Amino acid sequence: MCIRDSGVSLRVRQGEIVGIAGLMGAGRTELAMSVFGRSYGQRISGEVLMHGKAVDVSTVRKAIDHGIAYVTEDRKGLGLVLEEEIRKNVSLANLDAVADGLVIDPGREFQVANEYRKALNIRCAGIEQPVVNLSGGNQQKVVLSKWLFTQPELLILDEPTRGIDVGAKRDIYFLVQRLAREGLAVIVISSELMELIGLCHRVAVMRAGRLVATLDADHLSEEALIAHATGAH
Repeated sequence: MCIRDSGVSLRVRQGEIVGIAGLMGAGRTELAMSVFGRSYGQRISGEVLMHGKAVDVSTVRKAIDHGIAYVTEDRKGLGLVLEEEIRKNVSLANLDAVADGLVIDPGREFQVANEYRKALNIRCAGIEQPVVNLSGGNQQKVVLSKWLFTQPELLILDEPTRGIDVGAKRDIYFLVQRLAREGLAVIVISSELMELIGLCHRVAVMRAGRLVATLDADHLSEEALIAHATGAH
């Protein structure tokens, strides 16, 4: 997958984890949402290429259909329907896969949600439990389940471990690494520099809406990332 516009040119290969670093306001989330259905702002230019061909990501539905998934940094406001059950949240982005025509198949929905509960180790009383009653880490696993159920080729994770406990962080790190080994392309946006250094094959640094540097794993350090992010390099 390749993203290109006047300020950013970013390539992510299958099986690769690419980080995006930068200070608050650098444009990291805006970039991700622009790729995911042009869902940030009005005047968005540039193009997204998948397998070397330009794809239409002008709406969220089209982005999903082209194999792009975006785990928002605001899981409570934008990632989940808090009052609904785990079962309904998991299937939310791919209802066609649990429907018979225009009618949701509760048995299929239950099966899918239960599979992801086990695969991601979601700690809950059962998949009929409302997600509002889960811990932050388990809510994040439900969001991840929702997007993994769409079978994406590119998974964009925006602050994937913000506000969750150490155990859930570890589970998510292991999951991201496993997904990459299985061939998924992953972008990780994080304010935690050590998280990016520990997870990513490469890290791109943004400043003032532009990509200013890309560092491979051999050259990653907190000092180098901060220097590029602040313009002190």
